[in-house]
Amino acid sequence: MGAGEVARRIAASPDGHRVRRPVLPDGAAELDLVYVRTGPRGGTPVLVLPGGPGMASVLPYRALRRLAAARGLDVIMVEHRGVGLSRRDSSGRELPVEAVTVEQVVADLAAALDDAGVERAVVYGTSYGTYLAQGFGLRHPERVAGMVLDSPTTGPRDLPVVRAHLRRLLWDGDTPDTARAAALLRGLVADGVVAGNSAGRVVPIVYEAAGPHVLERMLERLRAGRARRTWGWIARAGAREVDGGGVPFMVEPDLVAGIAYGELGCGAPPDGHPLDPQVVFAAAAARHPPFTGEPYDLQAALPGFPWPVAVVSGERDLRTPRPVAEQVAGLAPDAVLVPLPGLGHSALDSHPLAALHVAHAVACGGHRRLPDLAPRIARLPRRGPLHHLGRVIAASLAAERWAPRRWGPGGGRKAASGSSGTLRR
Repeated sequence: MGAGEVARRIAASPDGHRVRRPVLPDGAAELDLVYVRTGPRGGTPVLVLPGGPGMASVLPYRALRRLAAARGLDVIMVEHRGVGLSRRDSSGRELPVEAVTVEQVVADLAAALDDAGVERAVVYGTSYGTYLAQGFGLRHPERVAGMVLDSPTTGPRDLPVVRAHLRRLLWDGDTPDTARAAALLRGLVADGVVAGNSAGRVVPIVYEAAGPHVLERMLERLRAGRARRTWGWIARAGAREVDGGGVPFMVEPDLVAGIAYGELGCGAPPDGHPLDPQVVFAAAAARHPPFTGEPYDLQAALPGFPWPVAVVSGERDLRTPRPVAEQVAGLAPDAVLVPLPGLGHSALDSHPLAALHVAHAVACGGHRRLPDLAPRIARLPRRGPLHHLGRVIAASLAAERWAPRRWGPGGGRKAASGSSGTLRR
């Protein structure tokens, strides 16, 4: 059974629902927006918004919804317009890119709650989903009972903070855990063993998913002429994640490009310095809509959010790093920071049990206890796909441990004439 058939069966089950929505605010065309609702009724529902843009809700989060139901959580997840089961209009045509905007998505969320008969919900967003959650709070404050901002972003203005944090850790090595890895990386780039732009694709992924000690081991083996295969597949995987065709009913980035590039500025140009996260977007940016401005000023909006807010931040998150989370927690008047040690980006995807524990606490009015409980929450069993990626990276390095030292500085076979000085991908 293919992914599409599984997703359609879920949508056709008692958990699945459809609500008719306009494709464009003033147009005649319509789409059937799909959402799913699971778990016992009676408490405050939790509206869960995945990252992206382009991440589906119905198929990828089946296991999460089962875990939530076992905890007694009433969970609602809306299939983002332009993605998966909400990709086409009622006549079967794909939605135009101009119909997939943040404002339309926020309006879709309110329509789904209306259809479900839900007046107020705890809104849980992760990564890009935190932008939607805050936008929903701005547009529909009366519908918000509480909020979880997991790996939060406030939009394009976060980029200088992201760059500075990443480079402080992994280029300057300003912490004891990263000092050795940073020194190794600077040496590898200086010697031409790896290219700086390639490092920006690989190093943050390894650090987030597997931790500083695995990163250090990988860089030591690169210096010894090993670990090339592992480096190469991570670099290619990172490029495919940004500029690939996606996986139907799982992640579909094409029709949401107007949000990613036009509204959230994902195509901002690289600044020419090492470890720039924008390097991975540079090639794709030329083929997508130019940035025309974001729809909200979330930093100005946050002080007006009166509801309880839990700001979840992984210690190793480099995409929406701790300084951004601290800023968000400082702006919302009833916010607490929930710092999870040893975790990277998105608790929803790397540590779903921790995510659900936080959601449950907010729904029950216990968000102020979460900072003290954060170490215990982080020690819950980890089951998310991003957590498993770290194990795969470590296993790949182990498999290359005794690989022959056949590689020259540029990533090709040793030759008398030397090498090009770049990592071949």
